Amino acid sequence: MRISDVIEEFIKDLFDEENEAIEIQRNELAEHFNCVPSQINYVIATRFKPSQGYYVESRRGGGGHITIRKVNSSKEDYIMHIINNIGNELTSNEVDVLISDFLSYHIIGKQEAKLLKVATNDNVLRLSKDIKDQVRARIFKNMLLNIEEE
Repeated sequence: MRISDVIEEFIKDLFDEENEAIEIQRNELAEHFNCVPSQINYVIATRFKPSQGYYVESRRGGGGHITIRKVNSSKEDYIMHIINNIGNELTSNEVDVLISDFLSYHIIGKQEAKLLKVATNDNVLRLSKDIKDQVRARIFKNMLLNIEEE
């Protein structure tokens, strides 16, 4: 595992069923993982975005105090939140992160994850680069809407 993945998992493990928000100190976390604070910033900026179901509040000074909140509690609310925050384009890497989160939170099963991944894969979307991410976003959103209806 890469250090970014380890940090992400560590932060996600801080959440439990009662805690929808956690507070961390950037410098303490960097010291714990023997990395620079900017590595912590990178993980938070790329793995804890609103489109992934999180809100992040950051305060400067004192080691960089950060509050991370989970956005929604129900499966339907979470899926709709993701759909509303995806935007018009979605990269293959972003799909991978979202699918990983969905599996972690038991929003979808392994079979649904496979179908989402296959339908939005670059091998399937043999399109020019300027429209590929737009088509991927539309397919992904439509599939999520249909998952939600179950």
